[in-house]
Amino acid sequence: MPEKLSDYTYKTPIATRFSDIDAVGHVNNAIYLTYFEEARLKYWREAIHWDWSDAGVIVGRSEVNYLKPIMLHDQIVCYVRTTRIGDSSFDIMHVLVRLTELGEEICTTGKTVCISYDYKANKSVPIPHAERTRMIEYDKPGLILNTN
Repeated sequence: MPEKLSDYTYKTPIATRFSDIDAVGHVNNAIYLTYFEEARLKYWREAIHWDWSDAGVIVGRSEVNYLKPIMLHDQIVCYVRTTRIGDSSFDIMHVLVRLTELGEEICTTGKTVCISYDYKANKSVPIPHAERTRMIEYDKPGLILNTN
């Protein structure tokens, strides 16, 4: 199902570096996960205000759907939102778009399963209440599958 950008509240610019480009002239497929990570971290800092002293986050799984190549001089932004919240895991959706004269063109989508994690105890933990609440409120409760 195609992503509707109107479902997203958070977006951030992504800088394409020369080192991201492969021999064919477009962004290497492995770099997209770095773009997603960068956007996700900004989302947690700026929109969700994740308290890293309470619980960390680890990645359980990542999926990438490559739709159109991104080139070195493309201006891109990444949309980010929470799409599912469980007890200790939650899903983050990413959409990379190229800015064109005609508007935004979706180039790549991806989903990351994130796990609330206690690094000292070395185990998953329930998502902290404050962060759970902020994700739901920020990303439109009707658009989040809440499995609790």
